[in-house]
Amino acid sequence: MPIHLGAAWYPEHWPESRWAEDLQLMREVGLTVVRLGEFAWADLEPEEGRFNLDWLERAVALAAAHGLACVLGTPTAAPPAWLTQRYPDVLAVNPDGRPAVHGTRCHYDVTSERYLAFCRRIAEKLAERFGQNPHVIGWQIDNEYNTVSYSEGARSAFQAWLREQYGSLDALNAAWTTAYWSQRYTDWSQIPLPLTGAHGFNQPHSPALRLKWRQFVTEAYRRYQRNQVEVIRAHARPDQWITHNFMGFFDGYDHYTLCEDLDFASWDQYFPEGALDFERDAAGHDLTRGFKRRSFWLMETQPGTINWAAVNRAQERGETFAVAWTAIAHGADAVCYWQWRNALNGQEQYHGSLVAPDGKPRPIFAEIKRLGESLRQVGNLLDGAPVRAEVALLHSYEDRWALDFQRHHAQFDPLAYLRSLYAPLAQRNIAVDILSTRASLQGYRLVIAAPHLIDEAIAQSLHDHVASGGGLVLGVRSGMKTRDNALWTQRQPALLQDLAGVHVEEYFALDKPIPVHLAEIVSGSLLHGMGTATIWAEWLIPAQGTQVLAHYGASNGWLDNQAALTLRVHPSGGWVLTLGGWFDPTLQSALIGWAAERANVSPVMPIPLSVAHVMQRGDAYIVIAGRSGARISLPWRAYDHLSRAHVASLELPAWGVAVLTPRSD
Repeated sequence: MPIHLGAAWYPEHWPESRWAEDLQLMREVGLTVVRLGEFAWADLEPEEGRFNLDWLERAVALAAAHGLACVLGTPTAAPPAWLTQRYPDVLAVNPDGRPAVHGTRCHYDVTSERYLAFCRRIAEKLAERFGQNPHVIGWQIDNEYNTVSYSEGARSAFQAWLREQYGSLDALNAAWTTAYWSQRYTDWSQIPLPLTGAHGFNQPHSPALRLKWRQFVTEAYRRYQRNQVEVIRAHARPDQWITHNFMGFFDGYDHYTLCEDLDFASWDQYFPEGALDFERDAAGHDLTRGFKRRSFWLMETQPGTINWAAVNRAQERGETFAVAWTAIAHGADAVCYWQWRNALNGQEQYHGSLVAPDGKPRPIFAEIKRLGESLRQVGNLLDGAPVRAEVALLHSYEDRWALDFQRHHAQFDPLAYLRSLYAPLAQRNIAVDILSTRASLQGYRLVIAAPHLIDEAIAQSLHDHVASGGGLVLGVRSGMKTRDNALWTQRQPALLQDLAGVHVEEYFALDKPIPVHLAEIVSGSLLHGMGTATIWAEWLIPAQGTQVLAHYGASNGWLDNQAALTLRVHPSGGWVLTLGGWFDPTLQSALIGWAAERANVSPVMPIPLSVAHVMQRGDAYIVIAGRSGARISLPWRAYDHLSRAHVASLELPAWGVAVLTPRSD
């Protein structure tokens, strides 16, 4: 079966006499895979050095007997009580200096050498037992990395890492401009951890220190992850893969870096508001696909409801079906639910599940069963099928950290700005890869980027893209800082001024929207129009040969009649559209749409998102209606693999789905 349907199963919560009952229902609903073990350390190693893996082997064997493959999670997100009691130094320390306490999860210190040794040992024991097991298809390392520890051990490790990065204190002091406020360091041990509000007037630490701490946390997690990956790979079959379940746009560390050591990325998709939003949620899939530039697993999603939102609204009838197909459309090779059956106690008793505590199906069971049936109908159509995008939206965790440290405008949320660049493409059903600023741009017609932290490598990549004839949309606050979070001595966009044919004379945080007058927009037509810049505006000075496409209207006196939007066309045919402002959604959408047309980028199907969401995987077109349903005239005759009908148009109910392949006749 090309697309897996799965759920998280916790056999350790229940007597073995009930396991077969669970597994029989799993087969009935259409599951093909179960994930287990990721929170079971206390059952796998009930006492230090005494391992009990037999029950897990019986669970894997019984799952296999019911036709289910297994994904094993290493249990390191939930250390047992004997470990944290006997070795309290493995516990994370909060920013206020208080150690974490047992009874939650992910309460470990990722830099603790002792904890890494325990993690490596339990991972190795599991790999020795299950690395050659034909019923185990893959491994999940830990669960949703998220904790940062401010322990003395973390501080020492950070100082040692900085020494490796800079080589000398003179180099660090120069890069960080530590002469400012007399912050110069004369010994590595003097460098603190960046504790917000740790001193007078609630002032933060240096932006250089804060950025390097975030980079260090990334490297600490990569070391933590590698610690387990290495021992699993030493014992596992070559076809057993290794992944981790990330959390969408969570910015605790650089996901691109962590994914370098994984076979593919996975993520856990939940809806705090309870509702599917194609524009928002598709971005999470495109981000995760972009971590490795390949298909991913949706390792967790909600079966109808969650338990930790302010109002835990249940998804509408049919919505869970559409959520799954949206993930599949964007490259998911598996849709797995959390959880199969509720635990009788613990923090997530009210979380949704397929089966109630009495072992009987909950109402959502029937909808997920329909999903399993639809996946069987599609057969091998999606097996190995890629999502192909001609647009790359560049994304950087370092940029987000640096901007969040110094927003300069409370509403300048770097993630919201990224989504303002993504939304116009989603609204047109244009496929997008959300990639690292350091990814290869070969093969993309259009690149959209706002690299706040820039170096020669990023700049060269953008130059090469335009030199090859590609289009580039350059967003606000681009080219302002180095990787040390220091200002460039060159005006914005540093290292890109010649490419963009423009520089920024001054930047302005806006307390109210200001008018923008447009001379050219949408398909190159002369449609004199108007919009606004909100939150942020930059006064652009065009170089000779750069075309001004929009000016600011009357505002603060400085921006009046200054360039707000420019276009630089290069001899190669490549071009750069520079956005001088964070424009209102209508104007932003029109400009990104115009750029896509100029780059000859077409929608997957000429249907706006307000009608239905459409993506292409391989030869298949997946059409998903929202809560109002959809009536669509297709651009060609097609075969719908779900209705098993030849169609020239579609009439889909609320949250309805069609999987189409075009017909040549």
